[in-house]
Amino acid sequence: MRNRDEAIAVLKRAAADEAPLLIVGGGINGIGLYRDLALQDVPAILVDKGDFASGTSAAPSRLIHGGLRYLETGEFELVRESVVERNHLLRNAPHLVKPLPVWVPAFNWFGGLFSAGLRFLKLKKTPGAKGMLAIKLGLVFFDRFGRGSRTMPRHRILSRAESRRKMPGLSNRVRAVAEYYDARLLHPERMALELVKDAERDCPRSVAAPYVSLAGMTGGEVILRDEVGGGEITLRPRLVVNCAGAWADEANRRLGIDRRLIGGTRGSHLVMRRPDIAAQLGDGMLYFETRDFRACLVYALDAELVLLGTTDIRAGDPDHAACSEEEIDYLFGVLDQVLPGSRARREEIVFAYAGIRPLPYSGDGATGAISRDHALRDFEPRGPRAFPVMTLVGGKWTTYRACAEQIADAVLARLGAARRRDTLAEPIGGGAGLPAEGKELRQAIADVVRATGLDTAVVAKFFRRYGSQARAVAEAVVADGADRIDTRGLYHAGEIRWIVANERVTRLADIVLRRTLMPFENAVTPEGLDRIARIAGDMLGWSDARRALEVAETAELLESRYRVKTARAAEPAAG
Repeated sequence: MRNRDEAIAVLKRAAADEAPLLIVGGGINGIGLYRDLALQDVPAILVDKGDFASGTSAAPSRLIHGGLRYLETGEFELVRESVVERNHLLRNAPHLVKPLPVWVPAFNWFGGLFSAGLRFLKLKKTPGAKGMLAIKLGLVFFDRFGRGSRTMPRHRILSRAESRRKMPGLSNRVRAVAEYYDARLLHPERMALELVKDAERDCPRSVAAPYVSLAGMTGGEVILRDEVGGGEITLRPRLVVNCAGAWADEANRRLGIDRRLIGGTRGSHLVMRRPDIAAQLGDGMLYFETRDFRACLVYALDAELVLLGTTDIRAGDPDHAACSEEEIDYLFGVLDQVLPGSRARREEIVFAYAGIRPLPYSGDGATGAISRDHALRDFEPRGPRAFPVMTLVGGKWTTYRACAEQIADAVLARLGAARRRDTLAEPIGGGAGLPAEGKELRQAIADVVRATGLDTAVVAKFFRRYGSQARAVAEAVVADGADRIDTRGLYHAGEIRWIVANERVTRLADIVLRRTLMPFENAVTPEGLDRIARIAGDMLGWSDARRALEVAETAELLESRYRVKTARAAEPAAG
């Protein structure tokens, strides 16, 4: 993969060509479109004012889910699409998407049937309580949508006694639990990056440039600003596709379009050190309805850490999205509703994150009633803007590929081009050539162990993180001496060198927050930040002052926005 300087050089050459195609927004939907067009041999320029997948795409519940709750609002097509996409992602990115058993507790058997019927008929918008029979009915439909590409078992209803055996801490108010399967997305930012890599491999004329913002228009030309190197790049695009998500209205205004399309809501999550809850959850997720009829979840990340979410509050200002104290209180409260006596404390939080969902503007009403489907709005040339703009409203991780395909087809129609390849069964990144779970994967791990001399557990971890690229990472680790950079021993210096060399790193925060899962895994230390900055600085030509600034800014970001307690003490040594 080109480094950022090389990408900027390619961008400048592409901008000088006649009528390039410009995608604004490097979240999962913009990247999905970029990937789809590359398979059609249609080159594109993709820009984002930050790093790839650094906005809303970095703040999901980390699930690839079928959208069970959308059945309640009658969005059958969205559910069908979600289930199909989930099943294919399990095959296309098996290193990053894993099956997840989901337990849905119900506090009664018969409640909510009439209310759910009204919502289904669109005679009522606000969500309401659902008993087990209403949940059961939804799961019957849910299973049917997955018949064509089934990858996981059908649902079943657990008795109260079996529920207690699985989760002794479950509220005594729970009458029954439904079990079904969805999927967990282990590292969303990595999947986004791997899609960028795949796109540029298949269409080398395409270029994706992080930290390049849409500054505005002049004389019918678009102005792009290099937020790191400085300077501006102008181009006269044939078409602009606005995939800026929560920033879509702002991007439109800079293109001379003054119309409100986005009415975002904030979703916040907490990563907590709770080995007691992790032990009860095991490999499953508790997906439960709160007293105010929202959907929340909790699942274990490992033997110590659990993820708790999410909120759904009307909010703007996506540049400064952070979990509020009120949201923490809310999440602690809803956890206690389903696991009484959990007594969550702020001292247990090791990481907190939030993002603004780019939902359609809807005025007042319950946030849970706002559609999670996506739509494309067209704006034809007008006044000084001589090119059309297509703006995406909505979009979510699970259905990003289908969304990108629909946008790509609209783009191809405007360009007078035909679709060459379908993306539904296309492997993603390290999912290509990855041996199947079981004997084949164990053999592949053993082969790398023999070739490198690394421990089996270390190599297995590389396969989980990087899929079929694990051997290249392992070889880089051995070449660097196999020393580790964090107190938990989760990351190696050679691994960081491989990331910097191969994954278009620009800032220290890119490595810490997106190329790795360090804060998510409670693996950030002051010493580790300094060590990573030295590695990146040596490879990217940072001065001592630049390295010190990167450490200070990353430490402040981790502390102020993500509640990572170890960040404040991080002060790199000069020299």
